[in-house]
Amino acid sequence: MINRWVDSVRHWAIGFWGLVFSCVLLLTGCQSAPPVDNGVVHLTLWHGINPPSNRDVFVELVEEFNRTHSDVQVEQLYVGQADQQLPKILTAVVGNASPDMLWFDSLLTGQLVELEAIQPIEDWLDQSPLKSDIDPALLEGMELEDHLWSVPFTTSNLGIFYRPSLLEAAGVTELPETWEQFREVAQQLTRDANGDGRPDQFGMVLPLGKGEWTVFSWLPFLFSAGGEMIQDNQPTLVNPGAIAALEFWSNLLQDGSAILSQPERGYEQDDFIRGRVAMQITGPWTLGFLEQTGIDFDVMPIPKAQTAATIVGGANLFVMKTTPEREQAALKFLEYVLSEPFQVKWAIDTGALPISLKARENPDYQDYIATQPLLNVFLDQMPTARSRPNIPGYARLSENLGKAIEETLLTHSPESALEKAQRRLDLIWE
Repeated sequence: MINRWVDSVRHWAIGFWGLVFSCVLLLTGCQSAPPVDNGVVHLTLWHGINPPSNRDVFVELVEEFNRTHSDVQVEQLYVGQADQQLPKILTAVVGNASPDMLWFDSLLTGQLVELEAIQPIEDWLDQSPLKSDIDPALLEGMELEDHLWSVPFTTSNLGIFYRPSLLEAAGVTELPETWEQFREVAQQLTRDANGDGRPDQFGMVLPLGKGEWTVFSWLPFLFSAGGEMIQDNQPTLVNPGAIAALEFWSNLLQDGSAILSQPERGYEQDDFIRGRVAMQITGPWTLGFLEQTGIDFDVMPIPKAQTAATIVGGANLFVMKTTPEREQAALKFLEYVLSEPFQVKWAIDTGALPISLKARENPDYQDYIATQPLLNVFLDQMPTARSRPNIPGYARLSENLGKAIEETLLTHSPESALEKAQRRLDLIWE
């Protein structure tokens, strides 16, 4: 889950110099394959693919690449979840022992660029027919300072999961499309079934906390209201869209139709499964889990204010700075990941959304979608999906925005909370 993100790598590096020495053996092991062996280039790829079943799919796909490429061989290495990966990535960069390729969230782009650890890839990608097959909504997450720095590996976005039986019992006959309609439906779904004067069912659960999951869940509402986080590479948190989006969440709470999650646990679905709440923000990665619970559920798009919007999740592949020969070999693997066969198998076997437009039209994938029709909600939202900014200071931006969201949910003063966050950022922003 997306619930932990990191502070600026450049500033954090000072505190991790000890890891450079403690991880030398680990990094040496990760680079154990000879760089070139009888004309064959051996590459390493670090990733944090989870759950293990998805990891098994990736291992199979890497083995297929190795079978069909006699001149390039890829060794994939699982190096832990995001918070476990980052110290290893940092140690590798400062110790000149980077892998050849890195699987990670695109939010790391700015920090890797600042550390001069990755290569831009637009000269290669602009000449490739594969570029036009990438979902255009994902280009924003590949770009920084007029360069392309990664390719998307997998993608997803957020929607509103709901319990159809609870909507039916409350007399809700049409799904809400706008904020106003959503607010009305949330009130309609809030019920005191036992007559004790206290609701035992609520319309919505909102994620409490200042971590990345809270920010991630709120950003579709910001973008829908015409708000932005950044303008000319500077934080601009106090804007009408941001105020409106925070007011909307605050209104749901003040109406009594929403409850707050446990702190920093807004991704947990216990209340949704129990029927204590009828609606929750989450993504397609929960479909398999919810199916196992046996409850009824469905998905609707994020309601809109000015325009429809959602937020992109997923992971990208970076080419690390090594040697020209190894970098060119790495591009062959990126080409493979972008290909229709890779994307179709990955999507069908993991439930992820294909980043390839052709893969989405592939007959095998269409047959799969017929068995998983809820995925169409997320596919249909992709044209309105936005990415979070790849700037080096994103972690600080997110941290302070998260504080403003949390303060609003607890005190219902959105403009004041945003002004405080903006002042904090003005003091530290370079």
